[in-house]
Amino acid sequence: MIRVFFSEWRKLRRPTLFIGTMVAVSAVTALVTSLLFLLIDSSRGNAREGTVISRASLELAHGVSIGFSSSAGLLGLVALCIFASQTAQEYTYGTLRNLLVRQPKRLTLLAGKFLSMATFALATVVVSLIVSVSLAFALSGKAKVATAAWTTSEARNGLLHTFINVLISVLVYGTIGMILGLLLRSPITAISIGVAWLLIVESIISATVKHSGKWMPGQLAQSVASGGDFNASYSHSISVLLGYLLVGVLVVSVLFRRRDVSN
Repeated sequence: MIRVFFSEWRKLRRPTLFIGTMVAVSAVTALVTSLLFLLIDSSRGNAREGTVISRASLELAHGVSIGFSSSAGLLGLVALCIFASQTAQEYTYGTLRNLLVRQPKRLTLLAGKFLSMATFALATVVVSLIVSVSLAFALSGKAKVATAAWTTSEARNGLLHTFINVLISVLVYGTIGMILGLLLRSPITAISIGVAWLLIVESIISATVKHSGKWMPGQLAQSVASGGDFNASYSHSISVLLGYLLVGVLVVSVLFRRRDVSN
């Protein structure tokens, strides 16, 4: 598995992929965090789905991590695209057969690839955290937000918990992307279906069907990043997502072991 891990990282560390992804993650996080502070007095809201996060809320200990947790959904979409493309392109380019010559144990190969992409996702979350917290302090003066509570031990503990929750959320998105990549064996198809469902279809359904958000994987992943929200509690979100992922992983594991390696 270790050899598979480092083999996959040889692809992930390519400048066009690694640097490009980190720049995209930084830009997305900067946008979300900036809007949170720059639109603080806007009547149309300054957060997800037009939610208003007041100056008083931002001045609390957890206020420093709000921009970071709000970026989780977009970070997750980035992870989904990476996991899906890095998995499905092995079929598209015909390189999976060569990989299996060196590592004939298919599930070991799959586990090594997932572990390498999971560490890549960890790097994106770390970059996002640094950008978000830095911008929060930089924009607090313009937004007239007091930051005294942000340097307390309570704030540091809250930031650590938020980091873990966002990482879990991003890995959920990434795992969904990998499952789609293995099922569809086409990067474009896997990414298109994944993004369309999580970004568009779920939003429409949750807005029109009452209580449907508590069963939608994308909505639940964002709930996990926030530590629980209006859609579902944290424990409910974790439980349902775990069930979805276990079923998905079981299906693709069986298919990956039995299907031909060519597309």
